[in-house]
Amino acid sequence: ARGFMYLVAIIDWYSRKVLSWRVSNTMDTDFCVDALEEALQRHGTPEIFNTDQGVQFTSEAFTRVLKEHGIRISMDGKGCYHDNIFVERLWRSVKHECVYLTAFEDGRHLKQALHWYFRHYNQTRYHQTLDYQTPDEVYYGQPISLAA
Repeated sequence: ARGFMYLVAIIDWYSRKVLSWRVSNTMDTDFCVDALEEALQRHGTPEIFNTDQGVQFTSEAFTRVLKEHGIRISMDGKGCYHDNIFVERLWRSVKHECVYLTAFEDGRHLKQALHWYFRHYNQTRYHQTLDYQTPDEVYYGQPISLAA
């Protein structure tokens, strides 16, 4: 398959847990807003939401959702990848542990692989910076027992 796919992920900075994600074949704002709304619905409202200054995140539609929930908006310095280092580290992991390993036939196959990957990332992938715990263990404050 040819073409590009675009991925957005909403993460909890403390635990590194991927709260929601979406993939799209366009760089529109809607898929980013959908991921944000799912994260808020499933995981509650944070005090602060940090993003880069991408057009999707500075859009009226995206910032409106944050403002409607009383969430303070924090944006990284333009071109300063280290300001959003946790998401940048996630992108590195996703690319090297999932995306670059497979030539996906289409967007559906990519979505299936990402679904598996983010489940693995949250539930079974240990993080050195989390004292060798998974994001779910840190987010929920206890070891998670997984069904076989």
